[in-house]
Amino acid sequence: MSDVYKDQEGNSFITVMIGDQLWMAENLNVLSFANGDSIPKARSEEEWEDAGDEARPAWCYYAYDDGNGQKYARLYNWYAVTDPRGLAPKGWHIPSDEEWNKLSDQLGNDAGTKIRSKDGWKTNDNTNNKTGFSALPGGYCNESGVFRGLGEVSCLWSATESSDKFAYYRFLKQDSDELFKLDYGKGDGFSCRCIKD
Repeated sequence: MSDVYKDQEGNSFITVMIGDQLWMAENLNVLSFANGDSIPKARSEEEWEDAGDEARPAWCYYAYDDGNGQKYARLYNWYAVTDPRGLAPKGWHIPSDEEWNKLSDQLGNDAGTKIRSKDGWKTNDNTNNKTGFSALPGGYCNESGVFRGLGEVSCLWSATESSDKFAYYRFLKQDSDELFKLDYGKGDGFSCRCIKD
């Protein structure tokens, strides 16, 4: 019997065990921090860019369209990811770069194939989702509030910064077997997965 987990808003979420790591098997989709404070929503390019420039937490839907949230959930900037009020539900956290490395090392060179969802991608010929992780191609929002990659790429934050302005994340694309490690600006909007404490 599997445990049922809930986020800070009472929504149940699916999980998957990969090795000795328990992961969410869907993108985080909360409106509030773990302490109950609301996470500000950006409704325009200007609002999104301002939040990043001022190092403030923010979230948005792809293309600022609520309809995209039903499938792909919310995109968060890194300031929301690392806010001390806690983006993840109690007992969970946004994975560190080291925890992502462990997942990737365990799954091998074709880790991307094993964690990519079988649906939602424009092409998914090289996808098997053997792990049940079900990474979705939710695209991303850059620091200027411009969106790219819906149906083509999945960008998932880590909680580890690479410099004052950049942080590590994991990148999946539809035409590659790999799970790429990259870094990008903290003001960008990516999807989030959580791992159990």
